[in-house]
Amino acid sequence: MPLASWIEIDAQSGFSLENLPFGIFNTKSDPRPRVGVAVGQNVLDMAQLTTHPAFAQTFPMLQGLDDVFRASSLNAFAALGRRTHCAVRERLQDVLRADTPYAGFLRDNAEFQTRVLLARDQAVLQLPVEIGDYTDFFAGYHHALHTGTMFRGKADALQRNYLHLPVAYHGRASSVVVSGTPVQRPMGQILETAPGAVGSAMPAAGMGVVATTPVTGLSRRLDFELELGCIIATGNKLGESIPVDKAEEHIFGYVLLNDWSARDIQAWEYVPLGPFNGKNFATSISGWVVLADALEPFRTEPLAIQGKGSQEYLQEANPRLEISG
Repeated sequence: MPLASWIEIDAQSGFSLENLPFGIFNTKSDPRPRVGVAVGQNVLDMAQLTTHPAFAQTFPMLQGLDDVFRASSLNAFAALGRRTHCAVRERLQDVLRADTPYAGFLRDNAEFQTRVLLARDQAVLQLPVEIGDYTDFFAGYHHALHTGTMFRGKADALQRNYLHLPVAYHGRASSVVVSGTPVQRPMGQILETAPGAVGSAMPAAGMGVVATTPVTGLSRRLDFELELGCIIATGNKLGESIPVDKAEEHIFGYVLLNDWSARDIQAWEYVPLGPFNGKNFATSISGWVVLADALEPFRTEPLAIQGKGSQEYLQEANPRLEISG
């Protein structure tokens, strides 16, 4: 049964009390970037919420830490750890639900509502986190199969290592942008197909007659990928690994991610060291970060992939979630 709120929320809204994603926003009337939470057609201004005289009493898990909501990124809040994220989300649900035990804090305080509840269409979303590093994993089985077929043909679609280890490469953190930011079509070296040939500059797939000398020009095979971005809250010390069964404790939340890809540039440059300019010119992520606990009800069984074998250090005691679709 969905949680009922005293705020009007459409039944089909993706921003119900069960979600409550966090982001960084500003408005035309107040250009300061600050933390907000999406609820229905509104944004709850968390920076303003901390000015309530009863904030410390209502959110004791943030005693002395309320400045994290006045920051221009979610990094400080993320660094507090999953237990705190969960406690804050649950208390927000308590404050916003129809039968709230904290009625005087916000529900019955019309004047304060005008200061902290803003129309979502007035909010300008910013990049939610400062990104120090970005790793792009080749996680989805079907995605890996289709992409491998595109570059190497069906018979050699999956490399041998795919069934044994997490395949990934380091992307460019500085070119990660919030959704809606314009993306410029990249320029690079391309092996062109002959006039009238079908397809692209991907000789292994047997598509068209491919030139032997590259030309420089704008990409004509600009592609997009709908992916799941994982925001890490707390890291590890240099040289120390995180056991696979402890990995989820380090996750802050998830974003939608578009890994823009110039396939013609990528096809020529990726051998032997992997993607470079064909993949690092832009990566778009959503402005709202869905906390890890909000996705708990949607866990599913992992795919059964023929021939898959993991080393012992990669085997989870309880593999309830696997990104391999």
